[in-house]
Amino acid sequence: MSRFILDTNILIYLMNNRLAEPLPPVHVYCCSFVTELELLSYKELTEKDEALIRKMLTEMEVYDLNSEIKRATILLRRKYSMKLPDAIIAATSIITEATLMTNDKRFQNISEIQTIDAKII
Repeated sequence: MSRFILDTNILIYLMNNRLAEPLPPVHVYCCSFVTELELLSYKELTEKDEALIRKMLTEMEVYDLNSEIKRATILLRRKYSMKLPDAIIAATSIITEATLMTNDKRFQNISEIQTIDAKII
């Protein structure tokens, strides 16, 4: 069974029915606390959207910041000059040994992680 960290953009596509194919049910899906913060802090968020986000988040593991993720984040920021939220998400992928599902091309340059794109409509 594969483990995937879902980037914020993938969860937004999922919420808006923009994924060309559903996420396969045989995998373990997770996300970083950064994704949780990004999703729930959107200024135009409706109550319905918030309820949907909270439901999605209960169906996956949300990784909080820990000392291993902090160390990996620091190393990634030093090596790649990444934005802090992206570095935390990438570090979470490294520490959890999960593939990062994202359509953000900036992650493709990070040799320490595996990424996979999602087809969108």
